[in-house]
Amino acid sequence: MKALDVRKHLGAPGMWPRRRILGETALALVLAPLAALSLMDQGAARMAAAAVAAVVLCVLRRAFPATVLVLTGAVAGVLGAFGVVLMVVSWSAGARIEAPRRALALFTASYVLYAALSVHHASFDLSVLQTLLFTTLAFLATTVVPGLASRNRAQRRALLRALHEHNAQLLREREMIASHARLRERQRIAHDMHDSLGHQLALIAVHTGALEVDRDLTDGQRQAVGVLREASVAAMHELREVVGILSDGTPDLTHGREGEGRGVAGIEGLVAASRGARAVVELKRTGEVRPLAPAADHAAYRIVQEALTNALKHAPEASIAVELRYEPDSLVVEVANGPVPVTAGGGRRPVVSGGQGLTGLQERARLVGGMVHAGPGGEGGFRVAGVLPYGPRPRREVTTFVDAANDFRAQSDGVVSGDGGADIDWSGPPDRQRELDIAMGRKRKGLVIGCGAALLAFVILGVLAVVLVVDLVGKESDKLLIEPSVYDSVKVGDAETAVRDKLPHGESFLASTLNDEGPVAPKGAKCSSYLSTADWPDQGDKVPAYRFCFRDGRLIEKKAFLSKS
Repeated sequence: MKALDVRKHLGAPGMWPRRRILGETALALVLAPLAALSLMDQGAARMAAAAVAAVVLCVLRRAFPATVLVLTGAVAGVLGAFGVVLMVVSWSAGARIEAPRRALALFTASYVLYAALSVHHASFDLSVLQTLLFTTLAFLATTVVPGLASRNRAQRRALLRALHEHNAQLLREREMIASHARLRERQRIAHDMHDSLGHQLALIAVHTGALEVDRDLTDGQRQAVGVLREASVAAMHELREVVGILSDGTPDLTHGREGEGRGVAGIEGLVAASRGARAVVELKRTGEVRPLAPAADHAAYRIVQEALTNALKHAPEASIAVELRYEPDSLVVEVANGPVPVTAGGGRRPVVSGGQGLTGLQERARLVGGMVHAGPGGEGGFRVAGVLPYGPRPRREVTTFVDAANDFRAQSDGVVSGDGGADIDWSGPPDRQRELDIAMGRKRKGLVIGCGAALLAFVILGVLAVVLVVDLVGKESDKLLIEPSVYDSVKVGDAETAVRDKLPHGESFLASTLNDEGPVAPKGAKCSSYLSTADWPDQGDKVPAYRFCFRDGRLIEKKAFLSKS
């Protein structure tokens, strides 16, 4: 089960990206030699085992931060070179152990093992208190400080992530409020249009219907009244379509009764209606007929409708030419009227115009990827031409202000919805405030308390370390220094006990270095080295030292030599 658990954690998706593999490899190449060097004098097998152990602990530290932290603390207590591995492991554990109490307990357990094993395997002749003090300072520097720094970094990143998500939620809520305001305003406009224009168009349809069957009308008059009635009925259908768009933002231009004849297929009906108004209208089609996208199909119908309406209003009795040209890549819709006949100018009433028709046509064409041109034609007439692509509008480059999960504007897909482009998430706002409060509040307080406690402990231990170092230096100096008179007073052959009584009691841990630097010791002798308190002539970086060698309870040799300072 343990092997399966390790495999599951190490083989998790996204656990080993290329950048992490390179980083872990470089880290292993640094840590493995350092761990091996700590056992350089104990054989190649143990050196290889230490190197492998360092690499394994380094690899497992991300998947099992708690276990690896405690285990590395124990190993570092025995092998001092694993202190570097412990520093790396504590960095990973500080960021990955989320619960503060659990992190405190695990770091404490690692410290206890580290300190206990360091005292047990101390390589210097120090007291337990001195060893424990230096071990604690080393653990604080190599383990606690990296752990706190990593924890601070992880919590800062969590805070930034919570702030980003909180800001995205605020943006979504703001867009939702704006969308609701737009929807309410559009519904109000739709109701006003339905209540006012709908009523007036219904009256026109009723009265023209009654007038059409009046026996006193001539056939020509009855035909004109029929055109008016059909126009009023068509206007009522279009008004219903516009009201539907304003109400729920889901227009249907291809299905349903109201959508019938609102494309290129309905242009012939527009031409027929204009001819019924006693206008000379010619319809011409060229090229191979090809289907258009629904929006472009509807735009073509509106271009012809608006152009014919303008021609009938502003140029009555002028001839009109409607042409549909199916080009290889787009449909060209052109409506051109000739000049107004001179006989049609007298007694004509002023034409009411809103001035927004052509602007609306240009916007319709732009939304489907086309264009509209309107301007004077030849011989004093007027011409309206539109170019509409066959396929859907090409996707344009957009700038995403939030990530894909929070794309509240639907920018990635270029969607234009019925509420003005806002793709609202109606599932409700996520609960991010609690995460934000935790990131800014409790975690921040815990971090401040933890850092303060660690700093206070570091200062106290530092002061104790200074005191103990001063005391240690004094005691070691007493064990290491002798007067030249003592050296002169002893003779080769004196009893070892008598000589020892004149020498300092206890042996300093620095004496081993002096023994190594002195002359070759007699075979089978036990030697003790000391520094001289006398000022010898300047010897550069060397200082005077004495060595006494004993065998079989007698002083067999005494030597004066120079040792490196």
